[in-house]
Amino acid sequence: MSARELVVLGTASQVPTRHRNHNGYVLLWDGQGILFDPGEGTQRQMLRAGVAAHDLHRICVTHFHGDHSLGLAGVIQRINLDRVPHPVTAHFPASGQRFFDRLRYATAYRETVALTEAPVAADGPLAAAPSYTLDAMKLSHPVESYGYRLTEPDGRRMLPRLLAERGIRGPDVGRLQKEGVLGGVTLEEVSEVRRGQRFAFVMDTRLCDGVYALAEGCDMLVIESTFLDEDEQLAIDHGHLTASQAARVAVDAGVRHLVLTHFSQRYSDPGVYEQQARAAGFDGELTIARDLLRVPLPKRT
Repeated sequence: MSARELVVLGTASQVPTRHRNHNGYVLLWDGQGILFDPGEGTQRQMLRAGVAAHDLHRICVTHFHGDHSLGLAGVIQRINLDRVPHPVTAHFPASGQRFFDRLRYATAYRETVALTEAPVAADGPLAAAPSYTLDAMKLSHPVESYGYRLTEPDGRRMLPRLLAERGIRGPDVGRLQKEGVLGGVTLEEVSEVRRGQRFAFVMDTRLCDGVYALAEGCDMLVIESTFLDEDEQLAIDHGHLTASQAARVAVDAGVRHLVLTHFSQRYSDPGVYEQQARAAGFDGELTIARDLLRVPLPKRT
C-alpha cells in the first residue's frame, strides 16, 4: 500500500503570521493527492513541502473565505503550467460558484489540463475512487461551508491459523481471496472484516450535526480549533470551535488521531491548545499542527 499521510501547508486562521501561513493541507492517499482549502501562499508552501502539482487529483474547498481559498488562482494556474497529465476535480460549495469562477480566471493563462468542477449542493457522496469514497456534510458558519470525509471500503484480513487448519496455503490463498470459495471453504470462514480507514476534514464551523457525522469513527480527524476555552463566546459568535470543543467531538466520535489547526493569531503559545484538548478528555494521538509538518495516518487496527 502506498503511503497515506497528511502534509500541512498552513495553519493560520484569518491572517497569516510570521510562523504560520494561511490554510492548506494535502492528503496523500494511495498515489492520489487531495488538496484541502488552499489559502494564500499555498503554491509556495507546496514547493517548500515537496508537493508537486502532479501530485494533485482533487481540490476540496470548504468555503469561500480568503484564508481558505485565495490560493486557488495560483494552484490552478500551476496545474496548467506543469501540464498535469491526469484530470483534476474541484469540489466547493455550489453557492460560491461566482467566487470559484473569479479565482479560476483571475488572470490570463493557457489552459492545458482538464479541470472538472463538481460543486457541492447537499450532504452526501461526491465521488468514488478504487480505495475511497468522498462525502460532504454541511457545517455551521456565516457563509455556506462543507466538511469532507474519505472512507475506505472494508476488506478482509486472512487468519493464518484458520487457513492452516483447512490446508489452504501458497497460491491457494490468493485464489480463495479472488473467488470467495475454494474446495468448499468460504472466504468468510478463514478471514475477518478489516475495517477501511476513515479521514475527515472539518474547518470553520460551530458545533453542529455535520461535525459529529464527519468525525464518527475516524482514524484521523483534522479539525479547526481557532479559539481557546476562555473565548468560547467569540467562537460561537464567529462560527468557530475551541480546542476543548474539538477534543470533545473526537472523544464522542471515537477518533484515533486528532489534528488541531486553524489557530487565531491572538494566541502565542500553541501548547495551550494541547493542554485544553487533554483536559477535555481526549487521550488518543494528538497533533498540534504546524506548517510543513507531515502526519502519517494511524496504522490499521
